[in-house]
Formats: sequence, structure tokens, C-alpha cells
Amino acid sequence: MSQLLIRDLHVSVETEQGTKQILRGVDLAIGAGETHAIMGPNGSGKSTLAYAIAGHPKYKVDSGSILLDGVEVLSMTVDERARAGLFLAMQYPVEIPGVSVTNFLRTAKTAIDGEAPAIRGWIKDVRTSMANLKMDPAFAERNVNEGFSGGEKKRNEILQLELLKPRFAVLDETDSGLDVDALKIVSEGVNRAKENTDLGVLLITHYNRILKYIQPDFVHVFVAGRIVEQGGPELAVRLENEGYDRFLTADASVG
Repeated sequence: MSQLLIRDLHVSVETEQGTKQILRGVDLAIGAGETHAIMGPNGSGKSTLAYAIAGHPKYKVDSGSILLDGVEVLSMTVDERARAGLFLAMQYPVEIPGVSVTNFLRTAKTAIDGEAPAIRGWIKDVRTSMANLKMDPAFAERNVNEGFSGGEKKRNEILQLELLKPRFAVLDETDSGLDVDALKIVSEGVNRAKENTDLGVLLITHYNRILKYIQPDFVHVFVAGRIVEQGGPELAVRLENEGYDRFLTADASVG
């Protein structure tokens, strides 16, 4: 079974006040077909983990490793990670003026597969995925995320997920800014991707509401750059009811 394995990961970032360590020894193993939810208070390092996996240059890996089926991801460039099967759905998707959604998707698919997809089948796949996500077909010819609402940007991220078929996806607060209908549509897209490709998912969220649609196998509590508790879906319900105070108090007493 394919596996994304994170071992004792320490990551820092440069700030105006100097170097700040964000991740302080993260261990996590995600298998194919598994969904892992990471929950925690603001500033706990959840997004830092996402961007470290993706290879964002702002985040410096001080020590540790990220292995994809035994191959060190940290030695790969960002595009090599994408071709290896890693995908990041960003919390704040960027706009790409001058590049249409259609051209972006086909270029990305070509880069990942090493050859361009057959036009007829590709167009059908794009249209089917857009229809499933209830996206206006006209969006295919618009520039990537330019003028899109927050919900439209998130649907476009999941459109990429469905079409590019990665092995592991990191979803960084994909539920933020979504109304009830959009949340359900986006969640259904993630579930379709899992069913079709045995996708492994690392889902970063503050709220249990998305986990009612995307059922996690494991829930991890992130506080001060490390995982402090793990459990099943019931842990997410407990966090929603009780918050993070007990973890923050314990962390303060230790640190």
C-alpha cells in the first residue's frame, strides 16, 4: 500500500523578529485510501505542515523527513513532488491572470503524466467534473481564479484534484468561506476522488462540519507545532464541544 510518511519534522520560518520554529517534531503516516484530519487552534502549525509537504520555499525544514513510498520528498523540487503524486489545495488559492482554466488544467495534466491527454476524452472529463461540482461551463475559459468568489475558487481546487488524480492530497482549510451547499458539493468531490483513485487525504480544518461529509479515519490534534492527541471521528466532535483549552494549558505547563 502506498504511504506518505512524515518523521520527526522540524520546520522554521524567517520573520521580522528573526527565525521562528513552527513545527517541533511531527510524526504522521498516511496510507492510500485513508483520510487524516488535523485540527488545532490558529497558529499551531497546521498550514506550515501543508506547505512544507508541498515545498514552499518560505518554510525551511531544519530536520526530519517526508517519505513517499520510501523516497525522500524533501530532495524533490515542487514540480517533482506534483509529478510524484502530491497535491495541495490551498487555503487561499491564487489568481493566475492570462491563463485560462482549460489551458491550466491540460498543461498540468500533461506535465504530470508526461504526455498530453487525448482531446476528446479530456474535454468530456472536464465537463463531467465541472457539472458534478456545479460549476458554470463558462468558467473553463476564464482566467484561473480571477474574479472567482471564495467558494468558486475552492470548487476549482477540487476540479484540479479530480482531474489530476494525485496519490495524496493535502487540503488546507478547504471548508473555509463555504456556505452549506458549497461545502457539501466540495466534500462530494473529494469523496469521488477517493473512490476513483484510492486517494490518501490530509485534511486540515478548524471545524467538525466538513468531517460530517468527509469521514476521517483518524483525527490528530495539533498544538504548538506538534501532534498532542490522536483518535477517531469522535475526537473531532469532542473538540467542537470542548475547544482546545485543555491542550493549550498542558502545552504551556510543559513549555
